[in-house]
Amino acid sequence: RKAGPALAAGCTTVLKPSELTPLTAVALSVLAERAGVPDGVFEVITADRELTKEVGDELCSNPVVKKISFTGSTAVGKGLMKSCSGTVKRLSLELGGNAAFVVFED
Repeated sequence: RKAGPALAAGCTTVLKPSELTPLTAVALSVLAERAGVPDGVFEVITADRELTKEVGDELCSNPVVKKISFTGSTAVGKGLMKSCSGTVKRLSLELGGNAAFVVFED
């Protein structure tokens, strides 16, 4: 829900999914390729639990990255905010809460 508007605005996008659900992001990458999105415009980075912080630190400190958008825990959001402060990077956070997604048969 965040990559679509970024791509529509002409921005390249790097998606780093949760280490618990990487296959959804990989499938989205395949669909983007089939839809004709050029190479390098929509990228997916997967990482296991041990490397997730390292990947996040690189995205937060790299001057090429202009904005970070994150949905997840308040604790991780605070860490991202701290990591992004060195480059004064734009940051959008959706933190805390439990937004369940319920699918009914009908």
